[in-house]
Amino acid sequence: MKKRLFSIISLILIIAMTFGGCGGKVEEETTTSTTEVTTTEKVKPVYYNRLTGESGLSEAAVGKRPVAVMVNNIKASLPQYGIYDADIIFEILVEGGITRLMALYGDQTKVPKVCSVRSCRYYYPIFAHSFDAVYFCFGSNESLATPTLKRIGIDYFDGNQNPDSLVFGRDADRLKKYSSEHTAYVNGKNIPELLKKYEVRTDYLDSKDVNAFNFRSEDAPAAAGTIGADTVQLDYSIYYDSTFTYNSKTKTYYKDHCGKAHMDSQKDKQLNFTNVFVLETDVHNYKGGQLIELDWKGGTGFYISRGKAQKITWMKSTEDASIVVFDEAGNELQVNAGNSYIGVIAPGSTSISQKSAS
Repeated sequence: MKKRLFSIISLILIIAMTFGGCGGKVEEETTTSTTEVTTTEKVKPVYYNRLTGESGLSEAAVGKRPVAVMVNNIKASLPQYGIYDADIIFEILVEGGITRLMALYGDQTKVPKVCSVRSCRYYYPIFAHSFDAVYFCFGSNESLATPTLKRIGIDYFDGNQNPDSLVFGRDADRLKKYSSEHTAYVNGKNIPELLKKYEVRTDYLDSKDVNAFNFRSEDAPAAAGTIGADTVQLDYSIYYDSTFTYNSKTKTYYKDHCGKAHMDSQKDKQLNFTNVFVLETDVHNYKGGQLIELDWKGGTGFYISRGKAQKITWMKSTEDASIVVFDEAGNELQVNAGNSYIGVIAPGSTSISQKSAS
């Protein structure tokens, strides 16, 4: 009996050691549950500039009208400042064989201080009206420009008629070196406050809340023509020309003004553009006088980008209609996303050349 009892006790100890481990200790079975934690990161919205087709527009500017500023371009006024940040720059002939610029900014909350600001000629607000822009100038030609501003109903501010110091002023440093007519500025950072003060509509019209051009997406292959275009020269007169030289590294065209680099004095940078538009149309003196008259309704021209050019036609059906550009096949032109230069010029005044192979 004792022998049997000993055998039973021995069996129990063996079982305990087998299941309890070498220490002879029986461990409790534990169950560990794992909870999967999913975090949702907020994706920052991307807003696109209507004038360039590029991302980076500030949220405060979404759906808001662009701003157009008249800029002096006579040699005696150079260099300007504030124009490097423009999304679109127009250049058109005015009286005396000189040209004047109109700089457009797609983000009205980021317009820089722009100088020197000059007077209006009637076709500039008509082109600004294409983009539903608020127009700024300093003075206005009374025979053609002032009646046009009033007739077309564009929202505009003239620093000569209403020199509101919130936005308009004279550059004190430039007054020491330049004639006073080359010193007027628009203080862009105060434009939103100015528009609120005068209760000017800030939102796009529904019909204008679209891209300025038929932009290709930023990650799409670049649109390009078939004509080699390393250098493009626009001869506005025997006195004034603009030359663009393609830089394959930046994929932009650098602008010279009358043989010299066209600079922004505050940025200390040369103007350069992804797109160069040449809009050819009838340009002539108005009724034998000095003022310029032009056909703003359309014509032919060229689209130049990425080292290539292609022939185009363009149309603007009414004073407030958008500018529409077509390729040679008659389809709406596909435009590379980026800033643009638009030269409105007489036919036959543009030369396009390609570097000869070495």
